[in-house]
Amino acid sequence: MRLNRIRNALLASTFTAAGAIAAAPAMADRNAYDGLWSVTVVTKSGSCQPTTSSTLVVTDGNVSAGGAAVSGKVGKEGLVRVSINGAYANGQLSGKTGSGKWNGSSAGVPCSGRWEASRQ
Repeated sequence: MRLNRIRNALLASTFTAAGAIAAAPAMADRNAYDGLWSVTVVTKSGSCQPTTSSTLVVTDGNVSAGGAAVSGKVGKEGLVRVSINGAYANGQLSGKTGSGKWNGSSAGVPCSGRWEASRQ
């Protein structure tokens, strides 16, 4: 009888430990850059709007924004690749800031420039 209780206790602790180990990767998958980011886009060439700012959201490494056609990713190392309303941006986040380049068009005329981001 006592051996059955010991065995059951060992099995229960084994399953609990296995559950904790299985849950650990899900928490480890959280992207260090998840959160709200304030982004300023500056046009260096072309007829696109000279400067614009917006807030983007990074969730599990996926980039989104309310009211805008945004899709893209931020890798675990901070590498950014995003498409926003037909424009394309890439760059690097590091800590609470980031920067990069973008290109797109306005009325068929090519535009390009730089962007800067800061964590909110």
